[in-house]
Order: sequence, then C-alpha cells, then structure tokens
Amino acid sequence: MEKTTTSRSAYEWLLNHYRTAAHLESVKSLLHWDQSTFLPEEGHPYRSEQLGTLAKLLHGLRTDPVAGEKLTEAESAGTGEDPYGVEAVNVREWRRSYDRATKIPVRLAVELARAASAGEMAWEKAKPANDWDGFRPYLERIVALRREEAECLGIGHEPYDALLDEYEPGETAQAIEPVFSRLREALAALLDRIGNSPRRPQTGVLHRHFPRRDQMFFGTEVISRLGYRLQAGHVGVSAHPFSVGIAPGDARITTRIDETSFPVALFSTIHEAGHALYEQGLPAAHWGTPMGQSLSHGMHESQSRLWENMVGRSLSFWEHFYPAAAKRFTALQNVPLETFHFAINAVRPSLIRAEADEVTYNLHIMMRFELEIALLRKGIEVADLPGLWNEKTKETLGLTVPDHALGVMQDVHWSSGSFGYFPTYTLGNMYAAQFYSRAKEDVPGLESLFARGEFAPFLGWLREKIHAQGKRYSPRQLLLQATSEDLNPDHLIRYLNEKFGTLYGF
Repeated sequence: MEKTTTSRSAYEWLLNHYRTAAHLESVKSLLHWDQSTFLPEEGHPYRSEQLGTLAKLLHGLRTDPVAGEKLTEAESAGTGEDPYGVEAVNVREWRRSYDRATKIPVRLAVELARAASAGEMAWEKAKPANDWDGFRPYLERIVALRREEAECLGIGHEPYDALLDEYEPGETAQAIEPVFSRLREALAALLDRIGNSPRRPQTGVLHRHFPRRDQMFFGTEVISRLGYRLQAGHVGVSAHPFSVGIAPGDARITTRIDETSFPVALFSTIHEAGHALYEQGLPAAHWGTPMGQSLSHGMHESQSRLWENMVGRSLSFWEHFYPAAAKRFTALQNVPLETFHFAINAVRPSLIRAEADEVTYNLHIMMRFELEIALLRKGIEVADLPGLWNEKTKETLGLTVPDHALGVMQDVHWSSGSFGYFPTYTLGNMYAAQFYSRAKEDVPGLESLFARGEFAPFLGWLREKIHAQGKRYSPRQLLLQATSEDLNPDHLIRYLNEKFGTLYGF
C-alpha cells in the first residue's frame, strides 16, 4: 500500500517530533552520566531540578495531542504490507510509547523524576553510612509514586506487570514465575553438587596487589580487542559501574577498581562494554526512532552477560589474554593458567549481587523479584524490607546479613525508582545462553577463534541477529528469529552444568 501525501506528511511530522524527544533524552543521559562521575557535591540539588525540567519537557512531547492525531492519521493510511518494515515498526512503537505516556499525569512524571534523582543521591550518602532510617523516607516516596504509576497504566494482570512492561515489553510476572521456578530448582541442585565436590579453587591468587593504572590499561585494551570503539566511547570510574548510550558515536561506560582484587574492575569493564557494544551496533541511520533503539533491558543484559561470562570467563578467552595479563601484573606471573581460570570461576555464595558468581547470581535476582512483587501487591511495605531481605538471604544463600549496606541497601536500582527492572537480569542470562548456543552452531569453531584473539566473527553474528534489528520484534519474537525457539531455560541450565561440572569434577 502506497502512502498518500497526507499520510507521508504525518509520518515525517512524527519522525521530527520523536527525534526532538530523542535529543532531550540524550541530554538527560549526559546529565545522569555527569551526576555519577564528575558532578560536585553542591551541584546535586540543582541537578534534580534540571532533570525534573527535562522530564516535564519530555512528558509534554510524549503526550502532545497533535502526536496522537498524526499517529491516527499514519495508522489509518497504513504503513505497507510488512508489519516489520521500518515505518510500520516506528509507528507501532510510537503508538505504544504515546499510549503509555498519556496515561501518566504530568505532575506524576515530574514527581517521579525528582524523587528518583533525590533518592539516588540519598542512597549514595546513606549506603556507606549504613543509614537505613535516613534513606527509608526517600524509598517510601518512590514506592508510593511507582504504585500510583502502575495504577494509572493498568497494563497486564497485576500492577507489577505495568512496571515490568517498561523494561521488558510484553513480559508478565505470570509468565516469568514458572520459568524462574524451573531455573531455581536446577541452580539449587547444581550448588549442592559443587558444595559436595572436593575440588576448591585457589582464589587467593586474585586478591593480591593489582595497580590501579595497570587495571585500567589492561581492561581498556581487552574491550578494544573485543570490538568496543574508544573513539565512540569513554571508560570512566564510578561507585556503581554502568553504561549509557548517549547518541551515535557516544556510548560510555564506567568501571569500579579495587587494587586488591583482579576480577572487580576487569569483569565489570567487560560487562559494561557488552552493553556499549550493543549501543555502538544499533543502526545509526535510524537514531531517534524505535528502529535505532535497543529492544529491552533483558536483551541489553544478554549482551553484557555474553561477553562477561560466556566469553570473558572462558578458558579459550584466557588462552589468548593470559600471557599479556601475567606480563603486566607481577602478582600473576607464577600462577598457572588453569589455576587462574578456576579462580575466576569460583562458586561461593556472596552477600553482594554484583560480585556473585554465575551459579548464585540468579538466586539474588529471584529474591529481589519476589520482594518487588510483594511491594506492588501491597503485601509488604518498605519498612518490612530489611527483615525480609535478611530472611531470604539466609534461606536462599545460607548467609547472615551483617548490616544494611551489605543487604537491602546494596543496589542502586530501587533508589532511582527502577522497580520491575531486576527480572530482566535473569531473563538476560537466559537469552545469553540461548544466543550463545545458537552462535556456536552458526559460527564454526567459535571458541577456537577466541583462543586466537579473533572476536569479530562473534560480534558480527550479534550485530546481524540482534543489534541491527532495533525494536523490530518483541524480545520473545527476536529470540525466536535468532535461535528458532522460544525462551528456554534449559540452555542456561546446560551451560552452567557443563562448565562447572568440568571445573569441579562431576
């Protein structure tokens, strides 16, 4: 179906309108980057006002009645026979965004932005001070606003679905719970087998002196070899590592450095570079439109987890990089490769999610998922979180939480209002394993290529199957397109059992 002049005009209007919104989003991302890296302490209060103003402007653009009229006009005229063509995808996703935004009053949008900025700043001070009582009012405010937002949206079977849908379109708690249950059962069984194994990694080799400057140099060199383009990015340092795609040619990451631990900086650097590789691989010609945007948070996490764990912790990866590591770090010079490789894959329940091993990581996520759902269902309140957190940690990981900084306050996500976000981490791990399984079929000798330092074929596979697709499909549809099957936790279960069965000898 050919577009009429009127419908073409409507589409061009929408294109300009939403690219203007994308420019403002870009500025917002830059302000967030600055807030987490270079913003002076006295600049924080005003930053909240800046972000609130941007939120108001963006909400105005997203709820502009003229945009609604133009969408109706474009939809009525049709966007061609292919529902996955560029224009069809853009109009479909603009409609989704418009319908979601128009359900949120401008007052609520501004309050959410301000509360998120204030909450994150409060968390940054309260966490090191172990000050739950000081942080709690900020979190109570955020939870109240997110509950209100969920009620306004009315998406899915329950309030939690409305928040989850923001990060993982089309996903619901009802669909996730049985998949998580299957995975939890398999992880518990694997953890038992590991606990009963007589083999133990020598993790002490990773906790010697590793100079800060050398860690930054080595980590940057590694991600450059993986394909991260430094001329289109930047590596900084922050308390909580993160990545942000600001615009074409500007995908930045941060890392965290501990001079007494080799894994902290390197694997957070590889992880965030995985996110940035996705951003750098999005089609720049479609920037500012859905076809030029990443699909979902779970899909984003699949990219970081692929590079961090399935590539970065593999023996073949270190067959290539270990000689350079041993040369740069004197602490590794007398450590055999096999000893080092076992150490970086050690399984040991930990209080800290961000430092958890591959086997126990998803148990952390499931615990947070259960608490979030209970909050949104109003089965619990914010005041109940510390006690429930400590109980679940003991039950799930067998660990006692000594304080709030290592417990309920350890993650930044809730302080910034990111409820519905945590499940995407485990979804991302499952996506990653499924993609990796298929990539090994499609790219002959993939792990042998890693051992030779050849990562371009794998990155090319990801570019074609995932990055170049933008928001063409839903997450489940993209998974089907790339791997020929729906979400299947057995790929992750098999990967973990094979890898750790070899390491721990069962």
